[in-house]
Amino acid sequence: MKTLIKNGKIITSVNEYIADIYIEDGIIKEIGKDLSNTVDEIVDATGKYIFPGGVDEHVHYGSFGSKLFNTTDAAAVGGTTTIVDFAPQDKDVPLIEAIKKQASKAENQACVDYAFHGIIMDPKDSVFEEIPKLPEIGVASLKLFMAYKGTSFYSDDESILKAMNIAKKHGITMMVHAENADIINVLQKKYLEEGCTDPVYHYYSRPPIAEQEATERAISLAKSADCPLYVVHVSIKEAMESIRKANQEGWPIFAETCTHYLTLNTDYLAKPNFEGAKYVCAPPLRPQMHLDALWEGVQKGWIQAVGSDHCAVDGGFEAKKRGIGDFTKIPNGCPGVQDRLALLWTKGVCEGKITRQKFVELFATQPAKVVGLYPQKGDIAIGSDADILIFDPEYKGVIRNVDSLHDTDYSPFEGFEFRGLAEKVFLRGELIAEKGKFVGKRGKGKWQKCKPYALCYDYYKEKALPKH
Repeated sequence: MKTLIKNGKIITSVNEYIADIYIEDGIIKEIGKDLSNTVDEIVDATGKYIFPGGVDEHVHYGSFGSKLFNTTDAAAVGGTTTIVDFAPQDKDVPLIEAIKKQASKAENQACVDYAFHGIIMDPKDSVFEEIPKLPEIGVASLKLFMAYKGTSFYSDDESILKAMNIAKKHGITMMVHAENADIINVLQKKYLEEGCTDPVYHYYSRPPIAEQEATERAISLAKSADCPLYVVHVSIKEAMESIRKANQEGWPIFAETCTHYLTLNTDYLAKPNFEGAKYVCAPPLRPQMHLDALWEGVQKGWIQAVGSDHCAVDGGFEAKKRGIGDFTKIPNGCPGVQDRLALLWTKGVCEGKITRQKFVELFATQPAKVVGLYPQKGDIAIGSDADILIFDPEYKGVIRNVDSLHDTDYSPFEGFEFRGLAEKVFLRGELIAEKGKFVGKRGKGKWQKCKPYALCYDYYKEKALPKH
């Protein structure tokens, strides 16, 4: 299949210009003015923006009680062409086997391309011995949880430091969910004993200090191992500032935030009639001052990427109601992959908080670099995959769950007005979404293999760091 996209304004993370794009066999082969290649199809993009397809580096499909990969059509219509999923590990299941098991759920189901992060949930010697082998299966990042004490998610400092010491030798990017498990455990019991059971106590039992302390501890562990660190879903000003400080001091410490931490505050958790349960995620939504600080962080480059942390809980609001009378039993997670572009563009670009180039950087380029998929993904360049989004900046709409494809019964962004529309979305040169409708073939997504020594390791070369 040969396709020519003509007359659109190409916007990358570093520039913008009007040009044509020639696509052959799913790859961008040529970019230039007035191209006249013989093709099967010509797409006129006059008056439209052309972005690289989005890369969402933080999603949960088919795990933690979430919907399966057949709902990734929601990513496609939202302009995301590559997702990076977290592969959970059951007890006594080898790490690599767990990743392959998760990949089997996506095979012949995923509507977009996909890659994986590993998760250590069974920290024992045999699992740590697998870390050097991760790049052999195309996995170059590894996550550990500092929260959820008493569950299989929790990793203590010894496990985290041990993983860091191994990972750094093999170019594996270490990720942490940074919340102090003991603070949360004590406060959850306290509020329940006091009869405080509503969803808003999810926030009060996970106060900002719990995230701040854990973030600073994770940074200390990374410094001890001299290992790059990527802190996922940062939600508070103080954690961001600690990451920024370490980075400015010459340590390869990086971070992401998520669209809900830029657009929703704690008021949503306090909605009556248990509606607040719809917004329960971890870390929890924060007061407005933190949202304002995070926007400054993404604008100034203190935060490298914006993911969705998409987790459409199977059973939707009814499943959330399991927490009536006990907020700790509300399943964590909110759908968001479909709305990431709309929110980041509307609340960021249209409100003057970020530029169009910064939007592309946060939505596509930096996520691809962090996970080791760049320049195959996340850019419009000769030789890159033809994952292309033709964007209509004039469109105006309202987010409604009835229009969403995440296959759950609510949207946390219901009623939000938005600007711009993913008019046409191409995955490796094939049209998969058009004007909010999925038009591709289900199961055409492919497992993309990530390369080690990705962005967080580039930092060593760029900064010519002395030995600490």
